[in-house]
Amino acid sequence: MSVIVCCLCRFFVPTIFLLIISFCGVLRAAQQEAGEQPNILFLFADDLTYEAIRAFGYTDIDTPNIDKLVDRGTTFSHAYNMGSWSGAVCVASRTMLITGRSVWDAESIYQTTDKERQAGVLWPQLLSQAGYRTFMTGKWHIRADANKCFDVARHVRPGMPNSVKSAYNRPPAQGEDPWSPTDTSLGGFWEGGRHWSAVTADDAIDFLGEAKSEERPAFFYVAFNAPHDPRQSPQEYLDRYPVERIAIPKPFLAEYPYAEEIGAGKKLRDEKLAPFPRTEQAIAVHRREYYAIMTHLDAQIGRILKALDASGKAENTWIFFTADHGLSVGHHGLVGKQNQYDHSIRVPFVVVGPDVPKGVTDPTPIYLQDVMPTTLELAGAHQPEHVFFKSLLSRLGQTKSGASPKPYESIYGSYLTLQRSITHDGWKLIIYPNAKVLRLYHVEDDPYEAVDLAADPECAEKISQLFDRFIVLQRELQDPVDVTYLRPSK
Repeated sequence: MSVIVCCLCRFFVPTIFLLIISFCGVLRAAQQEAGEQPNILFLFADDLTYEAIRAFGYTDIDTPNIDKLVDRGTTFSHAYNMGSWSGAVCVASRTMLITGRSVWDAESIYQTTDKERQAGVLWPQLLSQAGYRTFMTGKWHIRADANKCFDVARHVRPGMPNSVKSAYNRPPAQGEDPWSPTDTSLGGFWEGGRHWSAVTADDAIDFLGEAKSEERPAFFYVAFNAPHDPRQSPQEYLDRYPVERIAIPKPFLAEYPYAEEIGAGKKLRDEKLAPFPRTEQAIAVHRREYYAIMTHLDAQIGRILKALDASGKAENTWIFFTADHGLSVGHHGLVGKQNQYDHSIRVPFVVVGPDVPKGVTDPTPIYLQDVMPTTLELAGAHQPEHVFFKSLLSRLGQTKSGASPKPYESIYGSYLTLQRSITHDGWKLIIYPNAKVLRLYHVEDDPYEAVDLAADPECAEKISQLFDRFIVLQRELQDPVDVTYLRPSK
């Protein structure tokens, strides 16, 4: 009898879900026929790992406002950044986002990104051509003038706030910490007299006020620098996280064994934030400050959402929340984002909007840059042929173009010429060309990537399969690095 019930559940539950999705699609289609274009609010964090959201259940962190977004919408639990040709991973991520180009295609036009602007094919321009008034505030980091890309741009910020020498190689094993995240005299996020996250939220709230009188739909590009270092926040947020509350991440290592060969060694700016070898005490201090600035960011997002509700535009606004890439904060002996582990390449990705399924988690692997074509389809905007990424509307039960792109079979990852990865069907293969090392993780069973299975004879066939898949991806993406000499013998 139990077997029969189980089989019935397997049949009817997915069927009911599909019926709900289909109904939502019909409803949305009716709205589109009426000519109603939704507002689009894009909330963008910097250096935010997927783990650092309480609703996801990985970390003891306070993010009540983002948690509400998770409850109100659909979360894509496996959203990735494709990689970087630069040590500043955010540059590559944001160039891909704004242009829609895959990583090596984006690199080819990076130095001349302004020509893309002149051609009118950047993300905000395409929405503008579709009838949107476009607003931008915060971090940009694109080789094109934000003031010429958006109708309104304010407080356009650099890649990161200025830091000071005392913010690195700390805390010391002995003696007083020379740096304080609450000391406003050290500048950084405090430069200008008001925390940059608060300024970004202020701008977003002002934009919402301006949009109230607009007949045109609005696109809000709200790009926070937080929780990027220097991780500064008001004392009240730091006080929420006494060091004894902080759990050490899995897996903890004093040093990563291939750090130098993969370009994540002692000379890399990000890795110099904490002293070598790593200690649990030092990692706890850095995670404490990371949690504090993240909770402060969450409060600013709460202010924006409150203003959105007050504006009368919430019912016809789609909200997208994600980040440019993840971050290691002590995982694997690393504290930067220049690696191929999920904590550094995987990000939160939440969608809230009219008829978007609520409280749903979709495990389908995606790229974070999929937000760009998703909004273009949502707006009925033109999508240039060079756009590599895919709209997610069909996965949300809503399409305007009628297109239903197939999910990515595998997720590609890269960093300079030094690291490559492929994630496929619950497995990840990491390739280190310089170190001549392959690392294999069964991420479905080992989400923290603690157990390297590359030396397990029973996994030899799996390594070969993943490697061959990776070579195909390389060719499709015009990856310039030859790794074929590392192909395992069969």
